[in-house]
Amino acid sequence: MIDFAYPWLLLLLLLVPLIAYYCVFRQKQPSVTVSTVEPFATVRAARRPGFPLSCMLLALCVLIVALARPRAGNEKFLIRSQGIDIVLAIDLSGSMASYDVPRNITSGRDLVNAIEGGQLKNRLEVAKEEIAKFIAERPNDRIGLIGFADVAYNLAPPTLDHSWLLAHLANLKPGILGEMTGIASPIGTGVSRLRNSDAPRRVLVLFTDGSNTARNSLTPEQAAELAKKFDIIIHTVGIGSSNAFAIDRGQIFQVEDQFDEKLLRSLAEITAGKYFRAADADGMKQVMDEINQLEKTTVEQPRYMEYREYAPQLALAALALLMLAFLAQSTWKLRLP
Repeated sequence: MIDFAYPWLLLLLLLVPLIAYYCVFRQKQPSVTVSTVEPFATVRAARRPGFPLSCMLLALCVLIVALARPRAGNEKFLIRSQGIDIVLAIDLSGSMASYDVPRNITSGRDLVNAIEGGQLKNRLEVAKEEIAKFIAERPNDRIGLIGFADVAYNLAPPTLDHSWLLAHLANLKPGILGEMTGIASPIGTGVSRLRNSDAPRRVLVLFTDGSNTARNSLTPEQAAELAKKFDIIIHTVGIGSSNAFAIDRGQIFQVEDQFDEKLLRSLAEITAGKYFRAADADGMKQVMDEINQLEKTTVEQPRYMEYREYAPQLALAALALLMLAFLAQSTWKLRLP
């Protein structure tokens, strides 16, 4: 769509017919009055400069249009996003290799078949799958990753390079940091990563299927109070069901539901966060959807127009017409007898 930056200048086009009339009328007026033209019978009449005049008038029209600045505009949306900083702390203790088994699987053979067929995944794989979806849906947020068991290990600082983050997430395995579970350590590590962040909202999401069994200089509650001091919100996710099994050296055995729900609720409440329960794969998906909705990113989309200007091309066309008129005028001024 073409419009004009200064459309009122187009009113000057109304003057062009008046200028044309004046120029033509002035040419028709005799400069000398004589009683007879016989003395000039042998003189060839000079051509009226109709073509040069037309070129000059057309150049004037084109120049007026150029001054009005015709342009074609495309509507654009410039996205300005203000993301939040999120650190995901994932339990990597050995119990995260357990399987939360649906009630329709009633035998060891069915359990093995479901695992080998890919229908059933262990707790860590379920968490990793839903966390990967969560990361993919939040391109404007800096997201970091902490793994913990006996100790906490900072796997990735908050970053917008989510492909790099997902590569680290994919490599996580149960038991690589020990068999016990320390709740205070990942909170402290998360606070150290988020305390100096300039993001408007800072969030730590802690995933665990165990209770606090590893020793630390701080209790989990003290670590949560430290997070509160720096305005860091903690959401806690308790993973696991009462119908969980593990496989070790070909042997299947049942796993007790062992995470400390009371502690996880308390940690979330201290920092104005929320506690979630993920009993199985469907529960984990629901939890991540809720957290995704809870921690919304503010995105502004100011509208602006991107224009393509035609004034320079029109100005060159007007100049070309004026040069053509000048050349024609110079040629037609030559009067031959």
